[in-house]
Amino acid sequence: MSDATAQPHGLQQARDKMTEAGVAPAAIETFDRFYRILVSGETGLIREDDVEPLTGIPRHADLDIDPADAADALGRTAICKLNGGLGTSMGMDRAKSLLPVRVAADGTVLTFLDIIAGQIRAARRATGARLPLILMDSFRTRDDTLAALSRYPDLAVDGLPLDFLQNREPKLLADTLEPVRWDPDPSLEWCPPGHGDLYAALHANGIVTGLLEAGFRYLSVSNSDNLGAAPDADIAGWFAASGAPYAAEMCAKTPADVKGGQLVRRRSDGRIVQRETAQTHADDMAYALDASRHPYFHTNNLWFDLEALGAELERTGGVLELPLIRNEKTVDPSDSSSPAVVQIESAMGAAVRVFEGATAIEVPRSRFLPVKTTNDLLLLRSDVYELDDDHRLNATFDAEAGESAPLVDLDKRYYKLIDGFTARFDAGAPSLTAAESLTVTGDWTFGSGVTAVGAAALPEPSEASGGTPGRVPDGATVGPDGIA
Repeated sequence: MSDATAQPHGLQQARDKMTEAGVAPAAIETFDRFYRILVSGETGLIREDDVEPLTGIPRHADLDIDPADAADALGRTAICKLNGGLGTSMGMDRAKSLLPVRVAADGTVLTFLDIIAGQIRAARRATGARLPLILMDSFRTRDDTLAALSRYPDLAVDGLPLDFLQNREPKLLADTLEPVRWDPDPSLEWCPPGHGDLYAALHANGIVTGLLEAGFRYLSVSNSDNLGAAPDADIAGWFAASGAPYAAEMCAKTPADVKGGQLVRRRSDGRIVQRETAQTHADDMAYALDASRHPYFHTNNLWFDLEALGAELERTGGVLELPLIRNEKTVDPSDSSSPAVVQIESAMGAAVRVFEGATAIEVPRSRFLPVKTTNDLLLLRSDVYELDDDHRLNATFDAEAGESAPLVDLDKRYYKLIDGFTARFDAGAPSLTAAESLTVTGDWTFGSGVTAVGAAALPEPSEASGGTPGRVPDGATVGPDGIA
């Protein structure tokens, strides 16, 4: 069967499958729109000649917000955390937010969710704000997440849900674009539509209307794996005073920031739009990565005026005109021999183009602490960060003075998946405060009390131990020349 005949049939099959599964109409229409874009061959590329760099935005460090105004704005703010991710890239099959991140002073093991709950409760105590926490869960994270949060019965705010469900869509066979069938595990036939699904899911679940009726005006949205995005009264006060319908938090680039989305200003109408790496032409990549030209990257921390968001959702029926992201995977992420599939996705930050008057603010690096790999996880578990009484992770280095966290590079053959990583750091993370970097090549298990210094590096164990897995002894120091 040729693509030309398979594609329309595939769309109808997908629509029927979603309808039978009870997927919200807005999500089906969003999928329909993206499917047609997919088969049209539209690239969605944003050329450098058509945009101008985003510069001169306000800085969090320069804000001078009256404390009363800040408290008032936070009192009218709700917090939404995107919690649909499974951490499949790290070999997980449950919510990534259930990963242990830190051990509290009393020995309690704290997950992402525990720390988020702690941040919300601390902000409530400090400001008196109701500050509801609402999670956008996926069909594969909801049950475990709500069970974990049941230990915090005070989190729920009367009249508001603790979560709402992200939509789901069928994975498409890469060669025919028909919905895949996978009898070994039918649940793997489905995938979440990316965090751009936020809008259809908010609309389908009546979240914006519910928040407005409960007296809230602003919504702060961030990823659950970014523990830097704690409630911030000053940003809430700035956003309220700006009168903007939408704002994005941006960080200044460092030489290590070569991926992720960026905001640019469209020359044709002056409107701010988001450009993802996948939307950047190969000839423009050097410009996009040049920090002297495009000085900021997107944190995926967003702020919404709920009245403006509600009006746009009502106008569009929840189907915002976001650009397509084509994500190619295998139907079983843990089995590279399983059929190749296409997942249709979108980025929630791309909605910046929808809201006239949208703006942005430069925030400190402390508001961007995502965990996408086990390298990131090791940093958060180490002494490079300290967890305070308000459950905020504070860096032990001085970012304002140009210092940065050490670069961790663990051998993917042994540390990429969470089980292998956990087994090799079963005695805890090494001290990294004196390290510029830590590079581990080969299979090494770390003892307790290990310290990394300078450009710490471990070579293949075969060079040091005759080919058997290596072990860093308790109390050892790892430097540029290996174990000292």
